Amino acid sequence: MDFNNYPPKQKFLNSRARRFIRIKTIRFLKQFLPKQVKDVYIKKLHRELWLDASWNTNFIVFTISACLIATFGLISNSTAVIIGAMLIAPLMLPLRAMAFAALEGDFPLFRKGLFSIIGATIMAFLLSNIAGHLVDLPEFGSEVLARTQPNLVDLAIAVVAGGISAFAKVRKGVSDAVAGTAIAVALMPPLCVVGLSSSQEQYYFSKGAFLLYLTNLLGITLSCMIVFILAGYTKISHALGWTLALTSILVLPLGASFFQLVRQAQLTTEITNKLINETITVGEGVNNSHIEVDWTQDPPIVYITLQTDKDINSKQAALVETFISRKMGQPFELVFIVDKVIRIPTDNNVLPK
Repeated sequence: MDFNNYPPKQKFLNSRARRFIRIKTIRFLKQFLPKQVKDVYIKKLHRELWLDASWNTNFIVFTISACLIATFGLISNSTAVIIGAMLIAPLMLPLRAMAFAALEGDFPLFRKGLFSIIGATIMAFLLSNIAGHLVDLPEFGSEVLARTQPNLVDLAIAVVAGGISAFAKVRKGVSDAVAGTAIAVALMPPLCVVGLSSSQEQYYFSKGAFLLYLTNLLGITLSCMIVFILAGYTKISHALGWTLALTSILVLPLGASFFQLVRQAQLTTEITNKLINETITVGEGVNNSHIEVDWTQDPPIVYITLQTDKDINSKQAALVETFISRKMGQPFELVFIVDKVIRIPTDNNVLPK
């Protein structure tokens, strides 16, 4: 479109319209850019974070309480009890202070927060380890196992939780308890799993739970840094780059675990379909069936729960096991759990006339 052909008045109006749109666009975009906060508010945040990072009686009591509640919840396999530990959130406070201190280059605050994090980590590990030795569980429940195979989803949860925590700190009118709950979900339970599993010398579970703990620490720290920068309380520094680099390193094992989880879900579905559709033992004359695969064992164990009036012997089970192993291209161990159904017909001759 050639504006030169317009009359002078129209050219003036078009020029004003373009200038108006440009100004409005710039103002709109500026809303999302970090705005420098006044020094008085930055100093206020620093004082609060200094207190949050303190290793004092309150912090120690909260750490011990959260650890014991989470440990007992894991031992009893109770989600409700674990949620109780989430409400205390002792590790959130120094971790948030560390994120701010790293960006500001404030070594005393960073050292103070790091000392509290390390102290709480050692304390929680020892308490959960001692509890594991005292209880001496033969096997762990689903709440423990769920925290031994971290993946990219767990990293995403940690990032969101850290963002909520930092947002609650810099935003007026937002309760810190909301953020504390989110952080506790990601920190205390996996740390207690490390202690419990190591007490039973199940170091494979310990390694996975510790990886989850590190993932959550870095994910939360990274998102806290980003929120502090966007809120205008600090500026971008090399600390953000280092944190991002360390978090990126964890993407490799977490990504591999995620794709392994997806693959296992696909294999479980495929095994279920083959058992139901291609075997007589499971697919015919069965009222109800439920199939689960325990991928933590080597070889994986397939638990097949059946409600049927048929008699299933060890030879039939061995044939099905051989069939599944051959079809899937890897060895599997099958365990049949049969809930015997007895059909009792009625006898109308015994009814009173």
